[in-house]
Amino acid sequence: MSRNRTIATSQAQIRLTDSGGDGMPLVLLHGAGTSRAVFDLQFDSQLAERHRLLAIDLPGHGESSDAREPAFGYTMPGFAAVVGETLAELGVERFAMFGWSLGGHVAIELMSRLPAIAGTMIMGAPPISPGPLGMLRGFHTNWDMLLASKEKFTARDMARYLELCFGTTPPAHAMNDIIRTDGRARVHVGRSMMRGEGADQRRTVEQSTRPVAIVHGEHDPLVRLGYLQSLDCEYLWDGHVHVLEDCSHAAFRDQPERFNALLLRFAADAEAYREPVAEPVRRAS
Repeated sequence: MSRNRTIATSQAQIRLTDSGGDGMPLVLLHGAGTSRAVFDLQFDSQLAERHRLLAIDLPGHGESSDAREPAFGYTMPGFAAVVGETLAELGVERFAMFGWSLGGHVAIELMSRLPAIAGTMIMGAPPISPGPLGMLRGFHTNWDMLLASKEKFTARDMARYLELCFGTTPPAHAMNDIIRTDGRARVHVGRSMMRGEGADQRRTVEQSTRPVAIVHGEHDPLVRLGYLQSLDCEYLWDGHVHVLEDCSHAAFRDQPERFNALLLRFAADAEAYREPVAEPVRRAS
């Protein structure tokens, strides 16, 4: 039976939902302006029967507290540090991840830090090189992108943001999630990405020696599919980007049965995967 927990970290009081169980942990990281509640369709599926699902509210989101130091706590390194502290407090060692949108970028940052990650699936989070040019290559450029770094939202901003994230069918809790979100998080995340703080995400994904799955909604208004397909990942799961037809930015909600089956298969492959052991170098006699 799932239960909610609160973990004290250096930046925030972190709220999470833990499905329990003995299966390999599967960490779920939500997007900006949303919360762990967005993963309700994953908890109500076979995923929760076979894996220990851990859905975490990032600082400044959902039921977690705001970051104590916004200029650091709301950056990729800051978010990743908090997730790492949370998992350490839970005693979670080897695990797989699914990160959506902001959560996908945080997951990639974690890949560069934690050797115990069995595999990572990302959606709506192009692994970009540091700086403005990397962002231009990975994301569609339009005025709507300015919302991602705007501190205060008008009612019209919130409606448009919901549409960008969820298309025409946002979950019931989505508006409350946006209202609750600390607007400073959007400001500092945007600045952090423009400055290229944290890991080189493209290099991290391309050089990973553990499985990386990339899933894309066919009608995602934010992410460039061509950019995702240009990545040169030796350990790209199934050897290609998985495109879910007739789906938006939040494809895991648009087609939950298809997505859950995909994540279930990926988690099984990640759990079974073992990194190749390098052959010892023999010295000439």
